Amino acid sequence: MNLARHIEQYLPSPLLELMLHINAEAAERGETLYLVGGIVRDLLLSLSSPGPPTGLRFDLDLVVEGDAVKLATQAATTGRPRLLAHHRFGTAKLKYETFTLDLATARKETYERPGALPRVTPGTLKDDLIRRDFSINAMAMSLATQDYGELIDPHKGKTDLEQGLIRVLHAASFSDDPTRILRAVRYEQRLGFVLEAETAQLLEQSIPMLDAISGDRIRHELEMILREDRPELAINRLGELGALSRIGHILTGDDWLAASFDRARRLKRPAQLPAIYLCLMVYPYHEDEVEQVLTRLSTPAKLSRAIRDTLRLKGRLHLLDRPALKPSEVYDLLQEYDLTAIQASVAASDSPEVRRHLQLFLTKLRHITTLLDGEDLKRLGIPAGPHMGQILQTLRRARLDGEVSTRADEERLASELTQYRSPSAKQEGQGR
Repeated sequence: MNLARHIEQYLPSPLLELMLHINAEAAERGETLYLVGGIVRDLLLSLSSPGPPTGLRFDLDLVVEGDAVKLATQAATTGRPRLLAHHRFGTAKLKYETFTLDLATARKETYERPGALPRVTPGTLKDDLIRRDFSINAMAMSLATQDYGELIDPHKGKTDLEQGLIRVLHAASFSDDPTRILRAVRYEQRLGFVLEAETAQLLEQSIPMLDAISGDRIRHELEMILREDRPELAINRLGELGALSRIGHILTGDDWLAASFDRARRLKRPAQLPAIYLCLMVYPYHEDEVEQVLTRLSTPAKLSRAIRDTLRLKGRLHLLDRPALKPSEVYDLLQEYDLTAIQASVAASDSPEVRRHLQLFLTKLRHITTLLDGEDLKRLGIPAGPHMGQILQTLRRARLDGEVSTRADEERLASELTQYRSPSAKQEGQGR
């Protein structure tokens, strides 16, 4: 089967031109380049569906029977991308403004023990495809002049696509790399496929091996799941298989989580959704239990703060369940918390009043600032110090509550606040 016409029709012109340019450079070096992985799979899926293709991802994977790092370095002179090279694995990434190219040296992989990072040696395309996770991801398209566009499918990935199957390439696949368990479920749920019978058996037998995988690697796979359109499907499936508890012993998938994920999607903040989802996954639990999950996943500081703030805020949400709250009171209750935690709380809360106040903070209150700053107050004769900070806070509250709206209003209020300071406060200011 030849895919040349299809790939040229559906790839954006700049990306197609760049791919062909890199292929020409590879040919000059006497090397053979192939398009591999997800784009081949997704293109074949789109060809079996009526209408234009959907879901194609334009971050391309290229494999070269040669030196990928040198080829990427040479290609980086075109378009001035950001080049990231990993010499140990013979891989390089070219990051352009709107897409990414991953180049890899065709390689063999061997594993010293289950779950260990592989030992990599150069190989052929055949070697490279057999090391991959599933048959549907072990297809390639030739870019060589003599057979440009030809589908290379030694493991019957196209047949598995047509039959809706997720199938590993060999019996040791999950023991070599147990993170493939999470990937298998991710693809199964994204594509609406099922695990091939032997693959399902191997997967269930290998679930205990997830304990041997580092927190960073587990978290990466979990984040990939949380980037899916409906990650709750994979979360629930992992729970059914008993794999979710290997990620975090308290984690479960249930109807509440699915409903809260759905509310999170309505926030229309897709760049933050994976972090919000993770906050929701631990939301029902006690802080001590969640700390164990954070340790297991080697969670970075920024994400850890969002999760901890979510749990702290959970204990104060009842304070927002009052219709008569002033905007300044809402601001004072929420201003110390991470924004991701506040967004997660919108999705988690069952109270319309609480959600209204959280949304008010996110969409309006947090953006309101005073028109006057410290330099302006100095020009009004107000010395720097705690009193100036108190005046700025009072001005902000007044703006939040609509009590002042112009610069003149703020200057008038600042003067009044200074005029009515207590004698002790005045003496403190003079002492400074």
